[in-house]
Amino acid sequence: MTKVAKTKAAKKTSKTAGVKAPSSNKAVTSVKVTVRNGKSAVTLGTQKKAAAKTPARAEKKTAEKAPHQKTASKAVEAPEKAVEKQIVEKKVEKLDFVAGDFVVYPAHGVGQVEGVEEQTIAGLSITLYTICFEKDRMRLKLPVTKVKASGLRKLSSKDRLKDALSTLQGRSQVRRIMWSRRAQEYEAKINSGDPVSIAEVLRDLKKADDQGEQSYSERQIYQAALARLAREVAAIEKIDEKKAAEKLEAVLGNVA
Repeated sequence: MTKVAKTKAAKKTSKTAGVKAPSSNKAVTSVKVTVRNGKSAVTLGTQKKAAAKTPARAEKKTAEKAPHQKTASKAVEAPEKAVEKQIVEKKVEKLDFVAGDFVVYPAHGVGQVEGVEEQTIAGLSITLYTICFEKDRMRLKLPVTKVKASGLRKLSSKDRLKDALSTLQGRSQVRRIMWSRRAQEYEAKINSGDPVSIAEVLRDLKKADDQGEQSYSERQIYQAALARLAREVAAIEKIDEKKAAEKLEAVLGNVA
């Protein structure tokens, strides 16, 4: 081999050696130099890194599994939170009445608490008052959490009872409107459960001897109001209901 050929081969070799390999992120290029008959041949080979893709696939699989794992953890946590919430609600519940207490339910009047019981409804444990209305032959079960909304209350205080008796001694204040409208107003006052409002109904429907007799519908509403107020008076003063009714009518009869 002449010097000129050697020089040319060296130059080609140096140029081949100067080829830049691609970045490791994509592929690895191998350079092979072969010298045949005084001429050099350059062979380029590309090899893919299998190991480079392996972490990416592992990360992808992990990312695909992650949502399922989160859903499962939430599903496990949900019942625990429900139980905790139920325990908190039980602690918040406060019993205002006990067995044997007399109470007033606006729509039915005076009743007596028979006891407190728990029932499971739709998977939730609910505390209920069992209230007996002996006069109406009815038994009511009321959730403890619904006491305020229903208007259930204790018996009126003695001061409130005095206000009711004072109202009975007042003068009638009958509005000059159709009887059907007045009857609705009277029934609303009776169902309010307020002793003063019930006393207003008795006062307005009580007629003096010179005013004639009550009509049938007036008498019905009057008797309903008298019975409702007499039950509460009897429970407060611990007397018979009949005696309580006589006491109320005696107050009405003394009106000048």
